[in-house]
Amino acid sequence: MQQAYPQDVVDRWTTDQHRMGLKPIRRRLWSPRGQRPEAGVQHRYQWCDLYAFVPPSSGRTWWLLLPTVSGAAFTLALSEFAQAVGAGPGKQVLVVLDGAGWHVSAHVHVPAGVPLHFLPPYAPELQPAERLWPLTNEALANRHFHDLDALQDAQAHRCLALPTQPEVIRAHTSFHWWPQTA
Repeated sequence: MQQAYPQDVVDRWTTDQHRMGLKPIRRRLWSPRGQRPEAGVQHRYQWCDLYAFVPPSSGRTWWLLLPTVSGAAFTLALSEFAQAVGAGPGKQVLVVLDGAGWHVSAHVHVPAGVPLHFLPPYAPELQPAERLWPLTNEALANRHFHDLDALQDAQAHRCLALPTQPEVIRAHTSFHWWPQTA
């Protein structure tokens, strides 16, 4: 990328999406001896999706909550992301992502300054952004939400807290093969 755009600043980010729903994420927890822990459960299949962008070597993050994953939603996410990071003339933001159907859809319009690089198929272990989901799920684990608005509020608070912990993000996403310059 730097050879193709010698005068431009080149950033490397990675992105992934995560579905969250009203069906709870259950984790083990402690309870007093002889008592069973209680957890509210509802088997409702309503969900939303969290879009995450991260440059693994710096630990910065950019998040977007959307109601679905689709070519149109991904186009919106790319557009908002490009505007937020200043992609365009003078700044190229290479985005590494998987080959999900909505990423390669004919309905996806990639903004100027945001070239996409696709990982090999069936290789989620190569996707640094994939490692963000346990961190975001902390706000949702063992909790019961009455509606999607409550779930989105909890997730939004978590997504606002994570950028203040770049060392935690970096520890989860910076693989040995990822270039270490931001």
